[in-house]
Amino acid sequence: MQQKNDERILFLLKTKGPQTANTLATMLEMTSMGARQHLQNLQKELLVESFQQSVGVGRPKKSWRLTGKADNYFPETHAYMTIGLIDSIQKTFGKNGLKKIISQRDEKIFADYQSKLKNCKALRGKLAQLTQIRNAEGYMAEYEDCGDGSYLFIENHCPICAAATKCQQFCLSELRLFNNLFAKDDVVFKRESHIISGARRCAYRVMRLENS
Repeated sequence: MQQKNDERILFLLKTKGPQTANTLATMLEMTSMGARQHLQNLQKELLVESFQQSVGVGRPKKSWRLTGKADNYFPETHAYMTIGLIDSIQKTFGKNGLKKIISQRDEKIFADYQSKLKNCKALRGKLAQLTQIRNAEGYMAEYEDCGDGSYLFIENHCPICAAATKCQQFCLSELRLFNNLFAKDDVVFKRESHIISGARRCAYRVMRLENS
């Protein structure tokens, strides 16, 4: 049970960002003391750390966040092998060759996603299906209704972060993929935060063209 709750805390800090022990306790339906005990155990393993965070009016509150070491808990997909392949392809075929291979990869992914989204009519339904697809690939995706006709599509983890850091063409391809998938709906994705730029997550504002 302890390990399971530790894992749940790590997941919440990954997807929700820094939290107080009391907030985590409420989310996990446990006592504040119980949440603090789990956090202290995770702190000993160097997976979380505490800091003072200003929340509204009043004194700063003690909050908790993931450490760099915790990134290893959410592994990337074949990171070292992928980096090696990128280097080998670029040395053998040059930058243009690498772009061509990434382009072929993009075409295959687009066809696969398009097939899975073809029966979705409404924008919300299409976003829900895209969220499921990306979750199955390890992106820890979710979306939020912003209440103004737009949505926020979020990826809390990037399983190809090492590859994307090595070659940012992967990130450009991702944004292009989303926009191509929703082009017929007159919907545009605009990136608002980016993991490889130091943000906690990748987030995209999703809006209809007349509102962009």
